Amino acid sequence: MKFGVVVFPGSNCDRDMFDAIQHDLKAPVSFLWHKDSDLSAFSTEDCIILPGGFSYGDYLRCGAIARFSPMMQSVIRFAHEGGKVFGVCNGFQILCESGLLPGVLLQNMNRQFICKNVYIRSAEGQVLTIPIAHGEGRYHGDEKLLDELEANQQIIYRYCDASGNLSDSANPNGAARHIAGICNKERNVFGMMPHPERATSPSLGNRDGLEVFRFLGLVPELIA
Repeated sequence: MKFGVVVFPGSNCDRDMFDAIQHDLKAPVSFLWHKDSDLSAFSTEDCIILPGGFSYGDYLRCGAIARFSPMMQSVIRFAHEGGKVFGVCNGFQILCESGLLPGVLLQNMNRQFICKNVYIRSAEGQVLTIPIAHGEGRYHGDEKLLDELEANQQIIYRYCDASGNLSDSANPNGAARHIAGICNKERNVFGMMPHPERATSPSLGNRDGLEVFRFLGLVPELIA
């Protein structure tokens, strides 16, 4: 599996993601510039990643302008053809703006930027410690959409406490139904607010991020 990391004006987690994939996942990875549109080097067995940051300064809405970049037009086609796409933080916001994932990301309930380690629980019940760093990470959708996500098992991660319990105190941004990450119905497009790429190295004292890549089926066989 090859990875491509899209770089937008204002991306600031692109290098973190690149290094995590290259050094910790030990997979081939390259940068993709927002003004380019060529994805011919990638097959549907590969993965395009939209990293965190403040694409285009987060003007209008987070991810609203990035959605119209030449590279995103190719990424949208790539996803519709079955290619894997993974958006983290601002990348999750871009996926929602582009219609590849449903719902929206709103301002945190406390109206403050939050940067800290949190606990998240996978759909399989695994509890991980993963950092967050966002000001607009509160997932929102109407009740019909939320019910559909539940019914289709599209909620991949929820905020929880250290024991995996859901509570208001363990929901850092007030996300609907504690949602930290979702996927599309076809399960080839994934988005989450926490940053797994910041938890893949022993030098950081946390490798829980590798479990995120494994859970999403994005870890190469070499370290699976």
